[in-house]
Amino acid sequence: MASDIPTVNTSVDLPVNNQVYRVECSVLEKEVAIMAGRLAALLSQRFSQEISSITLPLKFLDFRYKSIFGDTPIEYWSEDCRERIVSAKVNAGQKNHLSQLIHRLNLSLPQIDMLLMAGLAEEHEGFADIFRSLHPSGLPRPTMGLLAQLTEAQYEQRNILREIISTSKNKYLSIFIEDEEQPFFTRSLCLIDGLWPWLHGIDVWPEVLSVVDYLAVMVGLDHWLEEPEIKNITQHLRQFSTFSLLLTGEHMNSAVNRAAALCRHAGVNYCLVQLNENLKKNALTLLQIHCLIRNVVPIIQLELLSSSEAEKGNSNNDVLDFTHFFAPAIFCSDNHQHYKHNYINTFDQRPIQCLQIKTLNTSSLRSIWRTLLPELAADTDQLAARYPFEPDQVQAICADVRHLCVDYRNDNSNNPTLSTISLSSVATAVRSRSGTSLAGGLQLIHPIADWSQLILPQLQLSQLRDAANRLSLQSRVLDDWKFLVGKRGARGVRMLFSGPPGTGKTLSAEVMAKALGVELLQVDLSRVVSKWVRETEKNLADVFNTAESTRAVLFFDEADALFGKRTEVSDAHDRYANLETSYLLSRLERYDGLAILATNYRQNIDTAFCRRLEFIVEFEEPGVDERLKLWQCHIPDTAPLDTDVNLSELAMLFPIVGGHIRNAAVSAAFLAAQDRRKINRQHFMISIKREYEKSGKAYREIPRR
Repeated sequence: MASDIPTVNTSVDLPVNNQVYRVECSVLEKEVAIMAGRLAALLSQRFSQEISSITLPLKFLDFRYKSIFGDTPIEYWSEDCRERIVSAKVNAGQKNHLSQLIHRLNLSLPQIDMLLMAGLAEEHEGFADIFRSLHPSGLPRPTMGLLAQLTEAQYEQRNILREIISTSKNKYLSIFIEDEEQPFFTRSLCLIDGLWPWLHGIDVWPEVLSVVDYLAVMVGLDHWLEEPEIKNITQHLRQFSTFSLLLTGEHMNSAVNRAAALCRHAGVNYCLVQLNENLKKNALTLLQIHCLIRNVVPIIQLELLSSSEAEKGNSNNDVLDFTHFFAPAIFCSDNHQHYKHNYINTFDQRPIQCLQIKTLNTSSLRSIWRTLLPELAADTDQLAARYPFEPDQVQAICADVRHLCVDYRNDNSNNPTLSTISLSSVATAVRSRSGTSLAGGLQLIHPIADWSQLILPQLQLSQLRDAANRLSLQSRVLDDWKFLVGKRGARGVRMLFSGPPGTGKTLSAEVMAKALGVELLQVDLSRVVSKWVRETEKNLADVFNTAESTRAVLFFDEADALFGKRTEVSDAHDRYANLETSYLLSRLERYDGLAILATNYRQNIDTAFCRRLEFIVEFEEPGVDERLKLWQCHIPDTAPLDTDVNLSELAMLFPIVGGHIRNAAVSAAFLAAQDRRKINRQHFMISIKREYEKSGKAYREIPRR
């Protein structure tokens, strides 16, 4: 009988009025027509054609079949349909999605019949009307009973259908939705969302899946992709092996871009899935089926628990079950440890591979900036050292830079000119992006002060300049000259500023940020340190993540509150406090920017921190020469000084720090403005006395002249 079955092509010749017309149709349309013919034969057997309610349905079904196959008897299609579907010829540019579905899900003949029967309701309202007239509840869907009657001659027993529905593998990756509350053979049968349109070539993902398009930025990843571990992962992806990959980075976006880059390099399709509360068990099954039939690797962003949820220690009960997903799946996370879904349990039946994303080497960073911002090719080394960002971050910043540099002012046409792109415009773009997502407890300060405004002894100034140069030159020393290869904490600079209040610690941090062309991020310790267990660690992680994304100078004022000496463990609070200190030590060591700790009391700082610091700068109270320079610095040339003012005298008589000198200079100016006079000696004396009173020091009266 099989040899008598006509060859199935994508076009059918139909004789109409002694002329032959060629009708182009897909493999799916042919199988729908065959299912219509089979249903017509069943209804003809079960009902008398004299019944008026069956006449129109039979005519509709007969028309659907004969419009494609003409007078070919339905008996020709009684054999297994899988071979003809898989071997069907298709025209150029067309895809046999039905064959792809059968192959990827390994559908049996009964499952194919279920698929086509359920799909009839989606295909045409005429089919839906027929099912409505046959359904016990009047629904426009076929029932399991109708399918059983249609296939009884082929399968001989109805238990085959029961087994298909109840088998665990079919249950977890089912393409059907059924009403489980009804008796088995009265259950409605319909397809999962988006499946039938996809079979017709309409490639639209179900909205509930939150699938978004994402194009990986590949620039600068060549060396990384050639690493042995990465090449092994790439080969598994290329073979479409069944395994799970957990990709962890400092930032979620970095992990996502690396995952997409792996897929692009392997030549496999991928989709980005934003995991949320809508992705429950049924939606997760929906995602897996759509990924399987499309040969697509899902890249899933794991969702973090909120602080209160993490404190309770409970993750969501919804487990991300990929046990029956026989294809690669990639999960992306940052370095947090608490997620809403218990994704670890999903890997019980699947091989798992974990990959920690590391910062790209200097040559790769230079390649990224040179390729994406060729206008500053001469400054590539400086950009790579100052902003060691991921390719996707650099691409976004470069787009911002070009937007900022568009000049409409001198062009009356619709073709604006592009003004000169400079390092400062890159810094502005980085600053703009960093200011939009500041972590709690951080204050973003745009530095204004420069070296000329910093009055310090030559030793301290040299230390500050050396620290700034170390950041700019670390790519040459560490990468080109290979110093400290493989050593933890090799990158970045950590400094301690210690000394009395008002001696210039905060100003020095601002000057260094200005010299490096970055922002100053000052940590508000009152919002970072928390009484709740692990909350401080989470806040610190947010602080460091923000600082790394902005490449800003990270400034901890009154740092002994965080970096103080560890105590003997006497209760749980001491234990967790020491854990926070240990976490801070580790996190500070990994920070590859400039981190500055400032304290009034160096002896309170844990010695373990001091060992990890590249520079310790002691800020002492200024001497006479420094005080004179401070007075001159804080009194502008435009200030109307009276003839009785002698700045050298003020520097000699009053041993106060720079902060008090600044306050006294400003206060004296306001007193003079109030008196409508020039700033005289007495105004300074009053202002200086107030500064002494504020600091609790004894003031020695100076006789008037």
